[in-house]
Amino acid sequence: QVQLVESGGGLVQAGGSLRLSCVASGRIIRINNMAWYHQAPGKQRELVASITSSGSTNYADSVKGRFTISRANTNAKTPLYLQMTGLKSEDTGVYYCGAGPIGGVNYWGQGTQVTVSS
Repeated sequence: QVQLVESGGGLVQAGGSLRLSCVASGRIIRINNMAWYHQAPGKQRELVASITSSGSTNYADSVKGRFTISRANTNAKTPLYLQMTGLKSEDTGVYYCGAGPIGGVNYWGQGTQVTVSS
């Protein structure tokens, strides 16, 4: 079983920055992809950014140029980060860390709340 714990959320003014972190623990096998998802109030959870074990990244169009996903190395237990800059009110919501095979998520964190005030 894999446990994911996110941190770093909070309240920030529009245009500000936050860095989210996700730490994985447990029996980490068959984890080739880690990602951040965003769930705005009343909406479905959507992919924000992902990174494969080889370091390939993918971003939603809405965050390209503003958010950066990173890991220090390919070890799945290395913290996963999401650097968010130029935050907008529409970025408000809960951010979830997900892990699993490429293209899928088998494990979810509990989420961290990000609130952007305008």
